[in-house]
Amino acid sequence: MKQLPDDALAEVASYFQALAEPTRLQILNILRSGERNVGELAQMCGFTAANVSRHLALMTQHGLVERQSRGTSAYYRIADPSIFELCDLVCGNIARQMEKTAERRAAFTSLS
Repeated sequence: MKQLPDDALAEVASYFQALAEPTRLQILNILRSGERNVGELAQMCGFTAANVSRHLALMTQHGLVERQSRGTSAYYRIADPSIFELCDLVCGNIARQMEKTAERRAAFTSLS
């Protein structure tokens, strides 16, 4: 990100905003195992097809997923598998932070 112009930084922020929604992360996690259509994703997520479609449209716009029409259905798949490396990196960081917090709390509870 070093020396990126403001408009490029805005694009990066927009990309991260697309990931900053639990439903979209759930959809990405489901697509990790392979492509699905909107109905399948809606059923697996527990949301309406319309809701899932809106999320998929935004994720398609940001290049997270790709859409392919087959007959009357649209199938979605991961556009760039490296998204999982990013998510795994973030999840690992969060897990380490939670461990540190738990260790600090345990130190205080052992004082009582």
